[in-house]
Amino acid sequence: MVGKRILLIVGGGIAAYKACEMIRELRRQGASVRCVLTAGGAQFVTAMTLGALSEDKVYTDLFDLKDEAEMGHIQLSREADLVVVCPATADLMAKMAAGLADDLATTLLLATDKPVLAAPAMNVRMWGHAATKRNVARLRADGVTVLEPDEGPMACGEYGPGRLPEVMAIVDAIRGQLGDAPRRLTGKHVIVTAGPTHEPIDPVRYIANRSSGRQGFAIAGALAALGARVSLIGGPVSLPTPPGVDRIDVETALQMANAVENALPADAAVLVAAVADWRTDRADRKIKKKAGSLPSLMLKENPDILAGLSRHPRRPELLIGFAAETDAVIDHAVDKRKRKGADWIVANDVSGDVMGGTENSIHLITAAGTESWEKMPKQEVARRLAEKIADAIA
Repeated sequence: MVGKRILLIVGGGIAAYKACEMIRELRRQGASVRCVLTAGGAQFVTAMTLGALSEDKVYTDLFDLKDEAEMGHIQLSREADLVVVCPATADLMAKMAAGLADDLATTLLLATDKPVLAAPAMNVRMWGHAATKRNVARLRADGVTVLEPDEGPMACGEYGPGRLPEVMAIVDAIRGQLGDAPRRLTGKHVIVTAGPTHEPIDPVRYIANRSSGRQGFAIAGALAALGARVSLIGGPVSLPTPPGVDRIDVETALQMANAVENALPADAAVLVAAVADWRTDRADRKIKKKAGSLPSLMLKENPDILAGLSRHPRRPELLIGFAAETDAVIDHAVDKRKRKGADWIVANDVSGDVMGGTENSIHLITAAGTESWEKMPKQEVARRLAEKIADAIA
């Protein structure tokens, strides 16, 4: 990050003290940091502290006569390589989503032409409130990278999601935003499905599979890193949402199919999820075990999301399916691409521990033929696949 310029907006929350640690780490890695301290942020840290750590002037007032004689808020908004909001409070994000400009921080956020990254921190109930969810979705749709908060104990005594991400996680996200790689998918929308689906049998049992969701989440993150707006439709897995990704949580195949429909239109869709082929009617009460008697489950076929999307009037330009096979991997994948109407099929052998592991070895099946990749970390598979997607639709 040597030579990179970061404009840091410090919001009004107890987590503001962590901004001080972040300034030191960013400067240690070679970046320069200029701070804007909100009125709320000044209740937790001082301008003197931020100025000493950044070795730069700290800006606080929209109506500063000297600064505004030179249109200071416009200069501040455009001189940096990246604008970082930390902590991003519920109030500050609401103003950002609504396009309000009633102080220096919100005015420069509205005036900036540079990428913006927000690191949220707030009470668990505030983070889970419908209004905050709407605001976060709006910001992500507008191109703002909103990180997922951490989960844990809070200053208010409650426990759950809402804690500011760890400083090094924020710094890593900043490094990703400032990377030299071109953001080739800026302006493109990509749908990614990931993880398993759970098909309920009764209130305590369900039909499932071993998908971990790791490959799909990695692909979503790699696409976002290239500038795409990513709608990640995830089954029930406990994985952090990649930076800059809009996550929609579902449980069943029917819910996933509906979420994909609602996410359209899209330039590309990468259907990584291991969707259950069948479901059964859910019993209202737990099915009791009876000696000498086995319950009978009547299975129904779930919707084929990949095949349905290939025939959809709003079919994405590039449609990619995944094939998890245990034998004749390439033959089954070639057949699947034709049957489902997909442009590409990414096939892998899941006869080992691939579905729960951290590495993958895949075969990319296209109309031009088959390309086999050596075994590599799933993050690297995601990066290479994202680059190929960019080659196809950018």
